Amino acid sequence: MNSGRREVKVKRVSSRKRSRETHLQTHLQTHLTPARKRAGGDTCPQQCASSRRLRSIMTDSRAAEFCSDSEDLFGDYDSILDDSSVLAKLDDAEQDERRRDASDQPDFTSLRTPKSAREDVLTDSILDVLDDEPFEDLPPSQLQFQEEVCAKGKRSRRLDGEKTSTPLRDAVRSAEAGTGRNTEVRAAKARRSVTEQLKRTLVCNAAAPSGVSRSVVLKEAVLSAEMSVAMETVSAESTDLGPFFGLPSKVKDLMLELRGIRSLYDWQDTCLNLDCVRDRKNLIYSLPTSGGKTLVAEILVLRELLCRKKDCLFVLPYISLVQEKVRGLASFGLELDFMVEEYAGSKGKFPPVKRRNKASLYIATIEKAHSLVNSLIEAGRVENLGLVVVDELHMLGDGSRGAVIEMTLAKVLYTSRTTQVIGMSATLGNIRDLQKFLRAENYSNDFRPVQLKEYVKLKDTIYEVDPKEEDCLRFSRLLSFKYSSSMQKIDPDHVIALVTEVIPTHSCLVFCPTKKNCENVAGMICKYLKEDFLRHREVEKGVLLRELKDSGSGSVCPVLRRTVPYGLAYHHSGLTSEERKLVEEAYSSGVLCLLACTSTLAAGINLPARRVILRSPYVATDFLKRSQYKQMVGRAGRAGIDTTGESILILQDKDRKMAQTLLSAPMETCLSQLLLDRGKGLLSLTLSLIGLEITTSSEQLRDFLSGTLLYVQQRQLCVDTSLWELLQRCVDVLKDKDLVTETADAHSQTLHVTKLGKATYKGSVDLSFSAALYKDLSSGLEALMLNSFLHLVYLVTPYDMVSQCKPDWMTFFRQFTLLSDAEQKMSAAVGVPESFVARKAAGQTVRKVRTMTQAPYSTKHGNRCVQVSPGVSR
Repeated sequence: MNSGRREVKVKRVSSRKRSRETHLQTHLQTHLTPARKRAGGDTCPQQCASSRRLRSIMTDSRAAEFCSDSEDLFGDYDSILDDSSVLAKLDDAEQDERRRDASDQPDFTSLRTPKSAREDVLTDSILDVLDDEPFEDLPPSQLQFQEEVCAKGKRSRRLDGEKTSTPLRDAVRSAEAGTGRNTEVRAAKARRSVTEQLKRTLVCNAAAPSGVSRSVVLKEAVLSAEMSVAMETVSAESTDLGPFFGLPSKVKDLMLELRGIRSLYDWQDTCLNLDCVRDRKNLIYSLPTSGGKTLVAEILVLRELLCRKKDCLFVLPYISLVQEKVRGLASFGLELDFMVEEYAGSKGKFPPVKRRNKASLYIATIEKAHSLVNSLIEAGRVENLGLVVVDELHMLGDGSRGAVIEMTLAKVLYTSRTTQVIGMSATLGNIRDLQKFLRAENYSNDFRPVQLKEYVKLKDTIYEVDPKEEDCLRFSRLLSFKYSSSMQKIDPDHVIALVTEVIPTHSCLVFCPTKKNCENVAGMICKYLKEDFLRHREVEKGVLLRELKDSGSGSVCPVLRRTVPYGLAYHHSGLTSEERKLVEEAYSSGVLCLLACTSTLAAGINLPARRVILRSPYVATDFLKRSQYKQMVGRAGRAGIDTTGESILILQDKDRKMAQTLLSAPMETCLSQLLLDRGKGLLSLTLSLIGLEITTSSEQLRDFLSGTLLYVQQRQLCVDTSLWELLQRCVDVLKDKDLVTETADAHSQTLHVTKLGKATYKGSVDLSFSAALYKDLSSGLEALMLNSFLHLVYLVTPYDMVSQCKPDWMTFFRQFTLLSDAEQKMSAAVGVPESFVARKAAGQTVRKVRTMTQAPYSTKHGNRCVQVSPGVSR
């Protein structure tokens, strides 16, 4: 009868506080077994405290296993339901006792059991006491178990007529009485059942601490201690920067694996150990090009992302630089678990996605960075921005883009007291002004890993740049390359002679003033190269051409198809992102030995060369600035490969004096551009400050303006009138344009932005065109045509291109006559009727024109045309 019995053990009864006596009693032999196993061998039962109403079951006399209250009765299981054997044991015990109870025969073997043990035998049904106490505090898994057992109990009662499933507790007394009083005694002497004992245990487990092993607890404690130490390494009180400047050793391993960097330069080590860096103060540092400035910024960014768990913003001047930086840091993001998000061109979300468990690194162009900061301020999340890094900080003095940089940094400094600002540049003149503006420390060094020699070419003579000489030039050598008469006509500047001195053994960059000139120079050089250039790394060039063809959907630029076999290519904004990536990788690996490029490549892309040639001292039609010149020649010299770098500036006689000034002049001073073009930047800044509710009164506007570079330089820039008068004029202009309104109360006057003003600053619309744009969009809405896309051309053409458009009106008129009736009607609705086009084609002067809706348009609006064919624009 005992052979098929199963035993269910529950080690812990409760985790509640117990008296010392009860505690000792509870931790004796305490096994939970079905009642029918009470006669199995010698037993040694123990009675628990009566106040707890818990009874142990008679069991074997072997030593019991003890456990602490912090251990889990069910091991690795989250719920008792995860172990189906427990339910099976309970079910088997229930069925066995029901069969015994059906025979209505007392178990006389229990007569041999001592009295103290017999008193502890359970008499209630397993199912009779499930509803004694509420289960509100149980977790869902245990509630499910309770409901299943209750349902099973109800079915059993219906089948068995509410019979009990265990024998009488006082079996000896019922046997001596010799009567059939089992049922009456069973009802009168009811005791706790196995299920109630199990229920009590589950409740105690739920209230007790989670059953996590001591080893796991210790590991968590060690990890917590390590994180505390890591946080201390970047705090102001800490002097120990840890294994890698406050970063985990894994970062150092990634630097070696992904960048090949084993150690830092001395100046980098010094810069990262500065007190201002450790205290998270703002910093401006400047070094020559190729000195390793970007690596310092990247380490500071990683410290902010990993140690402080704050977002970072990395501002770069060009889309190509943003894309290169995204590619360079994406691998770090995957390995170190942070997000790298690109904000350039059409990419970027405003405001950015708010992530709960990951910090984000935003890599953005100047304009995108401004929009990003505006969106964070509007969303109240600017405090999450722990660090802002601005590369090429000298661009603060570069026209309208400089004004955007100043607005961005001023807003960050005003709205967030915890955001650190890092500025870096190879060329900085008036560093003191920038320090006052950014409230920053300064670090400068003239370190350059590879020596740079600067040369100038006049006719067939090479001069070395020497500031000690009177005209800054010292004779160096004559060109030895012999030109034929035909070559002299094609290449009067001897570009072919200069590049063949270094390629294909070494690399060469040729900076050209325009994109078209890049392609022409690359094609010209190929015509006079020997066939040996075709055999140099021929296989890799074939692979590159196939990849270029695949990236171009089966077609390759004719210029690249002709130049790549010789190891040459051009590099400018006309390349697609995929083409640019392939060209840069091929140049870095040596498959391409020469790139003809525009000035954008000089602004930070890591493509150095043994020799840099400046095809002309012009960028488009503007003469080079010293900062631009230094950036271009700074590309010469490849650290770790070349021991020296050379730059050659090709000059004409007419440019000699200007070139001498360029070579000997000090660095240009960096001046605020907010007053550029009649104060357009200050006007735009004022509107956005009111729109974002950063400032809502004239006093607050003054307070904000005190933190700008314009305020620092107001004595130089505000000569005729004071800065505060200019500010008040801006507010008045915004009111006149219906972009801002002002409400007054008893104490103050409050500035508010209108709907048109909000659309203007959110869309980064030029204020001088905002009113005209709104009218034109309204007219365009009336002329909306769903069966043609012609009206879209009118809507997307920039205003600043109107003055550049000089169409051939006869050609325009012929194209106009080919339009459908609906398209001609749309054209008339936006201000370009057929009569206007006909008069312009006839050479007549058109002073005024009216649209189909009779809306008057001035001559300026009447001259706006619709693009109807390639090369003809409004």
